[in-house]
Amino acid sequence: MAWIILIVAGLFETVWAVSMKYSDGFSRLWPSVITAVAMVISLYLLAIALRSLPLGTAYTVWTGIGALGTVIYGIAVFGESKDLLKMVFVMMILGGIVGLKIVSDKESAGSKTDQGKTVRTEAETGNYPPGHP
Repeated sequence: MAWIILIVAGLFETVWAVSMKYSDGFSRLWPSVITAVAMVISLYLLAIALRSLPLGTAYTVWTGIGALGTVIYGIAVFGESKDLLKMVFVMMILGGIVGLKIVSDKESAGSKTDQGKTVRTEAETGNYPPGHP
C-alpha cells in the first residue's frame, strides 16, 4: 500500500510542477492555488509512505515520478524537445525508479526484522543515533 501512496504522491508532484508553470510566477490566482494544494497533498502522501518505506528509496522514487511526469507533460502539451538523448535520460530515470522498487522489495523480503514484526521508528522508541538534536 505504501508504494501506491508513494506513486500518487509523485503524481501530485507533477501536478504542482505543471500548475506552477501555469501560475506565471504565482501571479495567477487559480494555478497558484492548485500549486499550493498539490504541494501539500504530495508532501503529506510522501510522509505517509515514509512510515514504511526507506527514506532514500522513497524520496528518490517520489522525485523521479515527479520529474518523469513533468517531462512527459512538457513534451505532450508544451511541445518541448524529445530528441534521442533526452529520451535516453528519461528512460534512465524510469529504469532507476523500477530498479529501486525491485531492490527495496528484495531487501524487505530478506530482512528478519520486517517479517511479521512491528518495526518502530526512532521517534516512537526514542532511540536516536548519537549526535541527533
